[in-house]
Amino acid sequence: YLNQKNELIADVLQQTGTVNHTPVYPREILHKGLELGATAMILLHNHPSGDPKPSEDDITLTMEIERLAQGLGIHLHDHVIIAKSGHSSLRSLGVLD
Repeated sequence: YLNQKNELIADVLQQTGTVNHTPVYPREILHKGLELGATAMILLHNHPSGDPKPSEDDITLTMEIERLAQGLGIHLHDHVIIAKSGHSSLRSLGVLD
């Protein structure tokens, strides 16, 4: 979560999951952003499979979080996926406006 100067306010672990699924709740992500007074955020998660390519669920969730965040005045800078073979930026892939 970032402030208006894009300075880090907080680095928050939202969820932990199993080897192939982690429940993610946009409501909780955005609630924390409002609680912290954030004006921007960057999402990050890992793919234990080693492949950083975003899944359809990753893309759908990212677009939903971006849509909801915009309505609350929070800018989603990026959603980065980290894996053993590299990383993916959903902004670089054109998923985010």
